[in-house]
Amino acid sequence: MNKDNISALLTGIGVVTLIVGFAIYFNNPELNKAPLQGGGISNVQLSIDKSHFKKAPEFQGITSYINTNETKISDLKGKVVLVDFWTYSCINCIRTLPYLVDWNQKYSDKGLVIVGIHTPEFEFEKNIDNVKQALTRFGIKYPVLLDNDHGTWNAYQNSYWPRKYLVDAEGYIRYDHIGEGGYMETEKVIQNLLSERSKQQGMKILNLNQTKLSNPELQSIDFNQIKTPELYFGYQYARDGLGNIEGFNPEKTVDYKITGSNLEPNVIYLQGLWKNNADNMELVGKNGKIMLVYSAKSINIVAGGKGQATVKEDSKASQIMNTSFKGKDINVQGKFTIDAQRLYNIADHTNYGNHYIEINAEGSGFKAYTFTFG
Repeated sequence: MNKDNISALLTGIGVVTLIVGFAIYFNNPELNKAPLQGGGISNVQLSIDKSHFKKAPEFQGITSYINTNETKISDLKGKVVLVDFWTYSCINCIRTLPYLVDWNQKYSDKGLVIVGIHTPEFEFEKNIDNVKQALTRFGIKYPVLLDNDHGTWNAYQNSYWPRKYLVDAEGYIRYDHIGEGGYMETEKVIQNLLSERSKQQGMKILNLNQTKLSNPELQSIDFNQIKTPELYFGYQYARDGLGNIEGFNPEKTVDYKITGSNLEPNVIYLQGLWKNNADNMELVGKNGKIMLVYSAKSINIVAGGKGQATVKEDSKASQIMNTSFKGKDINVQGKFTIDAQRLYNIADHTNYGNHYIEINAEGSGFKAYTFTFG
């Protein structure tokens, strides 16, 4: 993780280390949740010089293990290992998970082991019960290791969510991909490494075919049309100030007021009594309001604590309540209720465009962490 916690929506890099050499695909390496749309790669040869490949570092500082006993990278020698750095409230990570679940189902009995390295961005993501709930929600059955102190993250010199490494049966890193996308090439490398493993171990060479996973949500995303970056509520995470003249006041409770009717785009505005926490804004009064002008097709909020919120968009509550573009976490009354510390999808439009959204939070203890977009 970059210590300034940058989340990218528009650009990314993928580093694809092929079995006959390596190739680097990149757009902009400065952002740490970077989607990438990748192309295919050709078949690879099996007889190669591995002297220029790096050995996969050992897992370090793991605090808990889910879906497995204590696991080391050295224990997995002889297997093809996909190491996936992720965290459960990251929208970029969430959009990759259907592919990992699919690959686990297709290849786990053929020599592939997927290991999710769950490295938290927010404090609540360190809670093992929260992570277990997320695994159930996403249908994840492969091993997940809690890297709460970023020991393995640092050992791999990682700075991005999500990031995937493919490790061959001899423990060498043969593929490195940052961000979303590149699913066809990733699966092709998985197949090639499994075939190489079969040859090395004197097994029958596998005849594997690629399949396309239907994921309409991912296929409909055009990152170039998302004009609003991820926006953080916590004073330690935010890259820009609030729209309110009161601004951030670390660890203090502030009565935020709205002055004027024109809101600057891509800037969070608050109304009501809110406590400034390091990674979130916490509602102290009974009612509070969050306002934002954004440009995207869908919007999510990472929230926690307790309470509920009514969502209005473009000044019309019915826009959210009764139309096809209300978010999947919004009920027919135009509300969402905090049931866990997680990401809530609050609006999902058919087309990209500019929108005004208003969240009327009810109940002291409502916590807002970040807005993300699709």
